[in-house]
Order: sequence, then C-alpha cells, then structure tokens
Amino acid sequence: MASYFVISHFVLQSVTVVGVSMVPTLQDSQHYFLNRWMYLVRTPQRNDIVVIRDPIDNGYSVKRIIGGPGDAITLKAGHVYVNGRKLDEPYLSPGTPTFPYSAVTEQVIQCGKNQYFVLGDNRKNSTDSRTYGQVPRARVLGLIIR
Repeated sequence: MASYFVISHFVLQSVTVVGVSMVPTLQDSQHYFLNRWMYLVRTPQRNDIVVIRDPIDNGYSVKRIIGGPGDAITLKAGHVYVNGRKLDEPYLSPGTPTFPYSAVTEQVIQCGKNQYFVLGDNRKNSTDSRTYGQVPRARVLGLIIR
C-alpha cells in the first residue's frame, strides 16, 4: 500500500483534463498520466505540456511551456516570439492568433530565474500567463504523458 501511495503521488499520477484550454492537443474529459518524477532529473522545457498549480485559484491547470528562465516572450500581431524569434507552433489549429489579454497591442514578458511562461493551445479560451504572469518553478507539478 505504501508503494502505491508513493508511485501515485510522487512518480506517476492519472489526471483528467477539465475544460477546453488545450484543444486541439488535449480534449476535455480525456485521461492522461502526469509524470511527477521527470522534473527531478531535468528542468521543464519549452513545448512541455505540464500541470501547474494555478496562481489565481490554486487549482490545477494543464498548459504548454512557451518560455523559461531568462527568456523574453513577445506577443505581437497575433504571433508569439521567444527571444526575438517567431515561435513555430504546429500544435495550434491553423490561423490561431495569440493576443495579449489587455488593451495593449504588444506585450513583452521577461522570465526571471525559475519562472515559466505558459499558454493554452486554445488561445481564445485559455486563462494562462497572459492573465496571471509567469509561473514559478515550484508551481510546475509535472509533465503530461500522451
């Protein structure tokens, strides 16, 4: 029984996606595994799909890492730029724009030490770093396995 507890809470955990913020990559109500162990052996990387502890409501959210420590993310003209280079996002539905959730037309975010910028793949229906800012490393709980 103790080994089940350790594995299910610290190594591999079953998760159910609730909501549409990661469509088309992940679907509402589908089940995936969360690898909680992975980030003990490597740091979170750009394009990883992760479960985070949401900074707004302290619940759980599934998002994609767009930028990490030291990265400058720019949202401009519907596109995402990381360190000045336009991000190739083949996982998005064709023609999906990414705009800031504010009155400004361009947004620049600098990730500090141990900070990550995350976005949902369904950009028009995702509460993410455009709303709550960078996510501290301690709030990145693990990697989704598809």
